[in-house]
Amino acid sequence: MIRMEIALFLILAFVAFVYFSAGRKHTLLHKTFSQLLIVMLIHLVLDAVTVYTVNHLDIVDRLLNDSLHRLFIGTLVLAVYLFYQYIAILVEEETGKPRHLDIAAKIYLAAAELGVLLLPIHYAVTEKGNYSDGIHANVCYVSMVFYLILCIGTLLSSWSQMDRKKKMAIGVAFIIEICVSFLQAINPTWLISGMGLTLMTMAFYLTLENPDILRAQLVEQKMSMLYLKSQVNPHFLYNTLDTIRIQAQLNDDKQVADLLMRLVDFFRLSVKVDRQMVALDDELELLEAYMELMCYRYPELRCDYDIDPDLGGVLVPNFILQPVVENSLIHGLKNKGYRGRVRIVAKRSKRNHRCMELEVMDTGTGFSEETKEKINDLLLNYAKQAPKLEGNSIGILNVQKRIKLLCGRDYGLSYTDNKGGGVTAHLLLPISEEGWE
Repeated sequence: MIRMEIALFLILAFVAFVYFSAGRKHTLLHKTFSQLLIVMLIHLVLDAVTVYTVNHLDIVDRLLNDSLHRLFIGTLVLAVYLFYQYIAILVEEETGKPRHLDIAAKIYLAAAELGVLLLPIHYAVTEKGNYSDGIHANVCYVSMVFYLILCIGTLLSSWSQMDRKKKMAIGVAFIIEICVSFLQAINPTWLISGMGLTLMTMAFYLTLENPDILRAQLVEQKMSMLYLKSQVNPHFLYNTLDTIRIQAQLNDDKQVADLLMRLVDFFRLSVKVDRQMVALDDELELLEAYMELMCYRYPELRCDYDIDPDLGGVLVPNFILQPVVENSLIHGLKNKGYRGRVRIVAKRSKRNHRCMELEVMDTGTGFSEETKEKINDLLLNYAKQAPKLEGNSIGILNVQKRIKLLCGRDYGLSYTDNKGGGVTAHLLLPISEEGWE
């Protein structure tokens, strides 16, 4: 039997090595899974040790045996609690719903761990093997049932909003653990609880936390960005070149050279795709080139900047502002004949000084109720949306996907209405001057 625990430990240790060595942004979800891996490795060590000690009661000191069993069951309870936490955080990230059952989960965890420390331990000695039973051992089964009920309740409350692949992964993991727990209950001498928890961990790793899958998502987003940059709105390119052509016919002056220079600057900066993250100053340089061309084409269009100079070196996802500004022009100022103002703001967040807020405010007509609902749904359910290759929402969808992937799910793009008309796009980003892989 110990051989099984050793094999499970080696498999999970290899998974942990691959997982911890993979480059990733450590979100709350990934930190929880990291904690789960560590607890499971400790639990499997204790599982193997207690399998030996419980079957050698005649030579192992009773106090040592009891202490090891208390640690074994304590780590089991902590592991199933972390399974619940992982699922609850996953559901929260998918749906935006707060984790209402966290308090109950933590109170039970404290009560169960207290019971693990204080309840008496009894060992059953049989011809097929020995095992711990009685009220102390039942803490395992009660804990498993309690946290499974919390997980099922959390999932059912948001079932329709969850991604199908993630629902299937969690469902398969539950079925595995329920089957293993049932077999353990009717055959106490099998001592296979560690196998069930390990298989659940592997199910989550292979379907939800696999670094190869995460890297594939990153490649998908990068390819979407490359496609977006290769298109760069053909209408904008055509109309701008046409404006320059007409201007060249009318007067051969420095303005034409300046326009051509800004156009060259724009495309030179926009094709920098070798880095996922760039300094805010570089991103603003690209945006300024774009807006100078637009303001020249539409003389009654104005653009203002209010940039905190201390944030110039902060890293932001590459090509993140221009699609948002272009969206403001298309949805807001176009209907007013491009008469109005766009204001770009970069400042520290008032709620969290470790975050930065980029704002794109316009004085346009704003969103209709129907458009606002579609945009909000698009941004909220970004994970379920395939990368778009056409349509006006291509820019903001890819902006949202790339922020979430590169910076974490706590950050992203949202919109609010302005009191005086128009809308404001809010981009919440972390303040960091270190690169992402």
